[in-house]
Amino acid sequence: MSDEVSVEASGETVGEAKWAAVRELERLLPDLDRDSVRFQVVSEGERGLLGVGYVPARVVATAERPPAAPPGHPAAAQAGHEGEAGQGAQVRELLERAAAVVGAAATVEIDEGDDEIVATLVGADLGVLIGRHGQTIDALQYLANAIGHRAYGDERLPVVVDAAGYRARRSATLEQLARRSAERACATGARVELEPMTAVERKIVHELLKDDPEVETASEGTEPNRFVVILPRRSAD
Repeated sequence: MSDEVSVEASGETVGEAKWAAVRELERLLPDLDRDSVRFQVVSEGERGLLGVGYVPARVVATAERPPAAPPGHPAAAQAGHEGEAGQGAQVRELLERAAAVVGAAATVEIDEGDDEIVATLVGADLGVLIGRHGQTIDALQYLANAIGHRAYGDERLPVVVDAAGYRARRSATLEQLARRSAERACATGARVELEPMTAVERKIVHELLKDDPEVETASEGTEPNRFVVILPRRSAD
């Protein structure tokens, strides 16, 4: 007779909390049928203003513990597309599961190159998979790389997760913001604080300005409200 397993998880949105809960259930129940998971929304959360008053969304996810497999029954193999195996198939499975959990009608395109794997989510409404300031898509990218590191070690390829051209658009926006803010820091002689960003976005800003002879950058604050500060370089005199 099967019994039930419940976990509680939180996230920036209800969708992110559901995804986190399913990942925890899959850790506890490797043979989990994600379509059978039931959700109870504990709190829809509050976004707050500039990080003040932020309350994460919380959900409880419940699933039945599947019966034990018969002795000698082979584990389910990773589903892969034609010509796709190993790390690429693993990334596809992760993203397809994430899309299913949050109810996004998305497909996954995998491009395996010699130096990296680019996984692109394709669909009509991908906002829930991108998340506020890209927090969800950055979390998916981090998880895909962490899983690859654990499974393949030094043989792994870095993974880039994109959706609807988000990476290119956001990089262009960050570059404009970084350049304008650097000019303002130089003109006023005062530090300029940027909006809270994910670790991926902060790294982009740091890289953009690292060779600028007139400013320097630093990260301050605590997650999820950590931000970049741009400061005029002190004179050597």
